[in-house]
Amino acid sequence: MAVAASRFGILVHAFCVLSNHFHLVVSDPGARLPAFEQYLDSLVARAINASLGRWESFWAPSSYSAVALVSPSDIVDKAAYVLANPVAAGLVRTGREWPGLWSAPEQVGAEPLHVRRPRFFFRPSGSMPETADLELSPPPGFGSPAEFSAQLSEALAALEQAATGALEAEGRGFMGVTRVLAQRPFSRPALGEPRRKLNPRVAGRDKWKRIEALGRLVAFLRGYRAAWAAMRRGARDVLFPAGTYWLRVAHGVPCAGAG
Repeated sequence: MAVAASRFGILVHAFCVLSNHFHLVVSDPGARLPAFEQYLDSLVARAINASLGRWESFWAPSSYSAVALVSPSDIVDKAAYVLANPVAAGLVRTGREWPGLWSAPEQVGAEPLHVRRPRFFFRPSGSMPETADLELSPPPGFGSPAEFSAQLSEALAALEQAATGALEAEGRGFMGVTRVLAQRPFSRPALGEPRRKLNPRVAGRDKWKRIEALGRLVAFLRGYRAAWAAMRRGARDVLFPAGTYWLRVAHGVPCAGAG
C-alpha cells in the first residue's frame, strides 16, 4: 500500500485490513484511483498466494466499490466506520486490538509509517524497494491534522460503544485476538457476503449535497454514453466528459477538463 500510494499519488487517510477484505479512505488528486487499485490488488494477490502456496484467484471477481464522500462530516463518518469494522464484526472489543493492519486516528499527520519489504515473494535484488514510508494525511476540509484526528476519535468511540451494546443485547461476545489469529487462512465465512444489494457511489448525510453529487454522476454517465455512441457511429472528434478513465488511458480519447 505504501509503494502503491507513492507511485500513483494517492493520499491515504485511514485504513483497516480484515481477514477477507479491506477498507481505505483516500483522496485521489491525480485521478488515478483505478490504476492504484489494480496495482495494489494485483500485488497483494500474488504475494499472499505465494506465501500460502495457493494458485487460485485471490479476490472475488467483482470490481472494488468506490464511494464518493461529499462533505468533511461524511469523511469522518466513513473513516470511523472503517476503523470500527473489527468491532462491528464481533472480532475484537476495540479497533486498537485488531491484530491486522489498522490506522490509529493519532497517526494522521504524524511521522510516516516506516515499513519493510516482506521476506516472501519479493526478490532481494528486485525492483521493489527494501523499505517504504506510508504517510497518513488529513483529508481536505479540516483545519489541521489534530482537528480531523479528534473528530475521528470521537466518532470511532461512539461506533465501538454502539457495536458493543448491540452484541451484548444479542447475548454475544467478541472472538478476541487469540481466536482471530488461530483462524485458518483457507477458511471462509459460513454465510458468505449478501448479494444483489445496492452498491452506492455517493455517501452523504446532507440531502441536498448528496443530490448535487448524484446529479454530477448522472450528467457524467449521460455525457459518456452519448460520446460512446457517437464514436461507435464513426465520429473521430468526440470529446468525452471529465472523469473518463479507461478509454483515455488505453486509447487516448480526448476528454474535457476537470474544471
